[in-house]
Amino acid sequence: MAFCPSCGTQAEGNFCPRCGAAMGATPPPPPGVTPGAPPPPPPVGPPAAGDLAENVASALCYIPLGGVLFLALEPYNRNPTIRFHAWQSNFYWGAAFLAGIALSIFTNLLSYDLWRFIWRVYDGAILVGWVVLMYKAYNNERWVMPVIGEMAQKQR
Repeated sequence: MAFCPSCGTQAEGNFCPRCGAAMGATPPPPPGVTPGAPPPPPPVGPPAAGDLAENVASALCYIPLGGVLFLALEPYNRNPTIRFHAWQSNFYWGAAFLAGIALSIFTNLLSYDLWRFIWRVYDGAILVGWVVLMYKAYNNERWVMPVIGEMAQKQR
């Protein structure tokens, strides 16, 4: 049993019962391709298995301890954009940790309601900063934070 070269339907005889194409004919070229012209270059596909796109790796740097991981992994630690985001992430989470320690010392002197309010503001600010950093990195924007971003740019 033969199959139509155009639509793939099982056919008998000289013509396809579904599309009417000649059974002995070669399939027509895809739209936009001129017969006899050189073939178009192969399409650029997604990264090979195991490789992350630069913007995805940059965004994943901002997961806590993700910056340390991407500075250690071989193909990513040579990319200057990913290295910048990894260093900025490390400095961001380090500053958040130190600010949390200072805040815990300071808030132990306050009443419970004020203590709880200050910690919720702190947690919200850390969350908003984290989301903004990941969003900017995913969209290939190099957003340099005021102090820690400048420090991250100096790292090589």
